Amino acid sequence: MNAKNLSLPALLAGSVIMSGAFAADIDAKAAEALMKRSNCNKCHAIEGKKDGPPYKETAAKLKGKPDAEKQLLVHLTTNPKIKVDGKEELHDNLKTKNEAEILNVVRWILAR
Repeated sequence: MNAKNLSLPALLAGSVIMSGAFAADIDAKAAEALMKRSNCNKCHAIEGKKDGPPYKETAAKLKGKPDAEKQLLVHLTTNPKIKVDGKEELHDNLKTKNEAEILNVVRWILAR
């Protein structure tokens, strides 16, 4: 399957079918590079608490939910309002429009 030619809904539909096998399909280096480029590490860490929740906490919160990928994907692509130190601000999007790259980051986070 060539993920570059599919729409995000199609990728997500396919991910439900492949959810048990996706961990092997994660390109960790690419996910980490995109997250660095998107400045995610300013507010998030794998385990330690910063302004935002650690990736392990996010993965644990979404574990077992059938729409986990969709929830995280929406969060990373729609600039939702979040609270930081009691103030509302917009969460930044990932710095890409490439759907396969976005899905790779989503899966990287969920695999923590």
